[in-house]
Amino acid sequence: MVSFTACSKNVIDHLRRWLWLLVFLPLFATAAEIEIAPPQISVSEDGYVLAADFSFELNQRLEETVTRGVVLYFVADFELSRPRWYWLDEKLVSRSQTYRLSYHALTRQYRLSTGALHQSFSTLSEALRMLAHLRNWVVVDKNDKAVHAGEPYLAALRLRLDITQLPRPFQMSALGNRDWSLASDWKTWPVILPAAPVEAK
Repeated sequence: MVSFTACSKNVIDHLRRWLWLLVFLPLFATAAEIEIAPPQISVSEDGYVLAADFSFELNQRLEETVTRGVVLYFVADFELSRPRWYWLDEKLVSRSQTYRLSYHALTRQYRLSTGALHQSFSTLSEALRMLAHLRNWVVVDKNDKAVHAGEPYLAALRLRLDITQLPRPFQMSALGNRDWSLASDWKTWPVILPAAPVEAK
């Protein structure tokens, strides 16, 4: 009887611990917020381009990491879907763009790169200011036959720090660490794509 009671008490204690973790762990693991100002989609020669502004700051851990020469990777994700009342929304477009934020000790400059393009800055705040202003990102090619001007769509955008592209030792220390959690929620908004301007003959 005594052993059965003790066993039951141990099981209850374990259940309480797991319940406590399930309830409170998400609160501790909340990502540092990146706020997104209302994005805008406009038409250009190459298709439809996106403009958006992000509001965020790097914490001390991330600032020290990049200043010591470790590259931080930020990824902007964009999706365009067609709403359907009878089923899940139909995803038509999915785009990602990666930004590399680095520091070069020899030149004492920060560099922000995307693709083959890069810019150098004398301070980290200047580099972050540029990262926070997304401009002229082609999210829908002009030859894309899946979307049409004048039709309603649902657009979604987010920005996140991608820890999977960090060096392996940093990936291990970043898992479950709030200092490395920096991401926005998906910003969704309805959009009707504007028609391309008619070229004068």
